[in-house]
Amino acid sequence: MEKLSIVKIGGNVIEDTEALNSFLTHFSKLEGKKILVHGGGKRATHVASKLGITSNMINGRRITDAETLEVITMVYGGLVNKNIVAKLQGLHVDAIGLTGADINSIRSIKRPVKEIDYGFVGDVKKVNQKSINKLIEANFTPVFCAITHDGSGQLFNTNADTIASELAVGLSKLYHVELYYCFEKNGVLKSVEDENSVIEYMDYGTYEQLKHQGIFHDGMLPKLENSFNAIEAGVSRVYIGNPTVISNKNQKFTTLYL
Repeated sequence: MEKLSIVKIGGNVIEDTEALNSFLTHFSKLEGKKILVHGGGKRATHVASKLGITSNMINGRRITDAETLEVITMVYGGLVNKNIVAKLQGLHVDAIGLTGADINSIRSIKRPVKEIDYGFVGDVKKVNQKSINKLIEANFTPVFCAITHDGSGQLFNTNADTIASELAVGLSKLYHVELYYCFEKNGVLKSVEDENSVIEYMDYGTYEQLKHQGIFHDGMLPKLENSFNAIEAGVSRVYIGNPTVISNKNQKFTTLYL
């Protein structure tokens, strides 16, 4: 099977122009077929504030009402996505910006209301790997923002980490997929205060032990859960680290495996 790299870039890197430019340079040099996934929550919060729209967060997760969905669609699908695509074109990567609605690539359902109603937030149900693969085979590099749809005209705000893992699972039927989560840290840390406390290798048993010890902060838990779900479903490896992890395998980073 041919290799496919799927890379998710974190919001703190997106907000740092120098860090983003450096990452995109590394991404442009990544050999073989590839997909980029991004969010843009911090930028969306900033734009919403300018428009007089309050961003409501519960346990780090955004409540997406109709007004907020409009801002997210503008910011994720427009401002952030097209800036990244333009920068990649400048680096000779033939990128194409997408939401999950484009070519019916990622379908979701509205997250069920339990204790909290998250509004227009989608949980991924289907990745259309055949349509996405037509773009890849045509030598385009898809750049997905964190928006999906339900197939009946409704857009949804969707977790970018989840989109990356679901794309990896879907396309692992066609490719040898490696999934990268790039953010501002050097990897999964034993101590958030110590940048060098990187857990370099982690299988599922180790993850369960450390989770029960309370090692992981809230933002890392869903990333790790998505990662192990992806590996269990056929993704070959998941790497977590700072943006150089996609080009410099000599530095410290976290490798996940079953």
